[in-house]
This record gives sequence, structure tokens and C-alpha cells, in this order.
Amino acid sequence: MIFKNTNNTTKVVLSVGDESGVGPEIILKALYSNDIPRNNEYILVGSKKNLQKTYAHLRSLGLSNLANPNNFQIHDLETSSSDKESNASYGDSSFYYLTKAIEIVQQYPNSALVTGPICKKSWSLAGHCFAGQTEVLAKSCGVKNVGMLFTAKSPITGWRFNTLLATTHIALSEVPKKLNTKLIQTKLDLLKDFCSRYKEKITIRVAGLNPHAGEEGILGTEERDWLNDALVTWNEKNKDVRVIGPLSPDSCWNSSAKAWLHKDTEKHDGILAMYHDQGLIPMKAIALNYSVNTTIGLPFIRTSPDHGTGFDIAGKGIAQSQSMIEAIKAAIEMSNNSRLFNTH
Repeated sequence: MIFKNTNNTTKVVLSVGDESGVGPEIILKALYSNDIPRNNEYILVGSKKNLQKTYAHLRSLGLSNLANPNNFQIHDLETSSSDKESNASYGDSSFYYLTKAIEIVQQYPNSALVTGPICKKSWSLAGHCFAGQTEVLAKSCGVKNVGMLFTAKSPITGWRFNTLLATTHIALSEVPKKLNTKLIQTKLDLLKDFCSRYKEKITIRVAGLNPHAGEEGILGTEERDWLNDALVTWNEKNKDVRVIGPLSPDSCWNSSAKAWLHKDTEKHDGILAMYHDQGLIPMKAIALNYSVNTTIGLPFIRTSPDHGTGFDIAGKGIAQSQSMIEAIKAAIEMSNNSRLFNTH
């Protein structure tokens, strides 16, 4: 099925993710919200039968803040495992929802992809051996230099809080082995490109790998041996950027907390974290449910809520939809910003 672009509105394609989790629920809640712009087209990719089933079930629980899936375009994708209820079958379906959603987004310009949460273990059980959706997106688009960036817009100050991860879904023991000068500098290129599309003069903070950024080699040598030089060398070629770091990770995000809450404080434009939890813990603690995962470096905009499948609360009607709302809003904002938008 090919959806034709008939006007200048943003087409937002939503893959529902793992249907045994909260993905379908938070999508239906988000699309009902008054915070979602109505002058856009929303296309859902998933099982129409399961979306209707979710809607009926949640309505039976007394929920009224739900969008009726019948009021939206649905790319109804029934896979060979759609009628089976197992982790592997749900993983198989969610994988194909994502790949089909990528195909749809690539068919026309002025579109964005918003992905529901998936379960990596279920993907593995279904034979889809990817560390996450970011890796599938990169392979599908033939792009090597992509970045997992978490962004949130403060409802208090309007400041946009950005944290990019140098490494993503790998074991902590593997992080020092993966980090090197080339990787750090390519991630700084991505972060600069993203932040500079919002403003001209930008400030980037860089977290160290070790406690106290190594304490001059006492608590770790990576900062002393190569990271300091990597930042200096990159900054010499990018003199229009103010680079601060490597900073002690336990205080690197202090200024972020202040900027989130107070307008009259010095603000930075992005932080580069060395590994997944180093960046995600302060991001989630400061931005709470406003944090959004976005993949930068792709030929289109992609965002996702900053949480998992929520298997323990699925079907109970209590899943919060704020992060999905923010993911949709961020996708539209980025697409409408001509400096951010890449036609494809």
C-alpha cells in the first residue's frame, strides 16, 4: 500500500511495537490527547484486529480518553504469527511492524516515524538478532553513523534538553573497548549537527568515562590517555562550538537540572554520554516522562517514547502516555523545522 502525499501536513507513521505490552494503549491515549496537533495525518502500522481489541478492552475498564482506531489509517499487517500468543510471536509481529513502517516513511517526503516499545528478548526468540530498533533503522537505511539521542522539552522553561550516547546497547564491560577517538568525534559531529539546527552558537558538555573523569589517571586512564586530546582536536576543527569536558559524570548533568527548572540560568545545548545508563539515568531523573528517544543521522525523523514495554501493567489501563505524546510532538516539531527536515 502506498499513501500519497496530498497536502503539506506531516504524516506521522506509528508502529505499535510489542502488542503484549503497553504500546497499543499509549498510542490510543496519545492520539486522543488535546496536546497532539490535529492538522497532521496519522498512520498506524500493526494489527487492526488487535488495536480494536485493545480499544474495546480499555473501554470496558471505564477508560474514555482513547482514540478509536477506526478513525485512523491503519496499515493492517497480519503476520504468520499474529494469531499466536507467545513472546516469540509478539516479537516477530513487532519486528515486521517496524520494518513495514520504515518502508512507508521512505515512500514520501514530509513524514516522520514514531515507534512503540519492543522487547529485545522476544525479537531474539523470533530469530531477529538486533540489539534494538536503532540498529534496524540504521541497517534499513544503509547508514553507519547514527546516534541514539534523548531529547526533552521542559514544560517549565521551554528549554530543550539533549543527551547523545556514544555507545548504546552493549554490556558495561564492553564500553571501554568500543570507545576511541574516531567514535567520539563522529558522535560530536552528529550532536553538533542536531543542536546547530536549533541555534547558531552552541555549547556541548562531554562526560568522562571514569569517576571524577579519571582524576588525572588515578581512577582510570582513558581521559588522560586519549579522550582529552580527542576533544581538543575536534574543537580545533569546530571553533564555533564551545566544548566543555571531559567532566566528572556525577556532576555533568547538574546544569541540566537547573536549566530544566529555571529560565535565568546558563544553558547548554547537548551532552555526550559515554554509555547507555550514564546518559539515561540523569535524563529520566530530570525530564521524567517528557524524555523522548530519537535516532539522528537517518534520512527521516524517528522518535520513540523513553520507556519499555511495561509488561507488568499491560492491559490494566494505567500506562502513562506522556512520553508517547512527547514523541509525537517532537517528531512533528522536527519535521516542521525546515533546518531539521531531510526530504527523502
